[in-house]
Amino acid sequence: MADRSSGSTVQPWVRWQDWVAVVLGVYLILGTMWTATNGAAMSAMIVLGALLVVASVWSLAMPGSMTSEYSHMLLGLLLFISPWVLGYTGFMGASWTSWIVGVLAIIAGAAALPEANAAHRGMAGQH
Repeated sequence: MADRSSGSTVQPWVRWQDWVAVVLGVYLILGTMWTATNGAAMSAMIVLGALLVVASVWSLAMPGSMTSEYSHMLLGLLLFISPWVLGYTGFMGASWTSWIVGVLAIIAGAAALPEANAAHRGMAGQH
């Protein structure tokens, strides 16, 4: 039986940082409906948003997985650089959405690392 005394760290589906990342991913996908985009911007926003949602659900289901938190931060970095790399800086709405969601995804992933690390250590001690 898992030790639930550490609060939200070990319990699945409760870590607020992961829920923030889910909302960010969904917002990024839906943002293509109200921001002007080109093919590269739309593809980046939809694909990276969907990957962020998947990584967030993975984090929510498995709170001891450190890899999923690093995935949030990597996807955030990819989002942040995508307007320059994919050439859609001329679409200001799409660019700003990518930059802001990217930074927030990095922050959410970094904020969840201490809890994920504690959960990972707690799970490792149970084997």
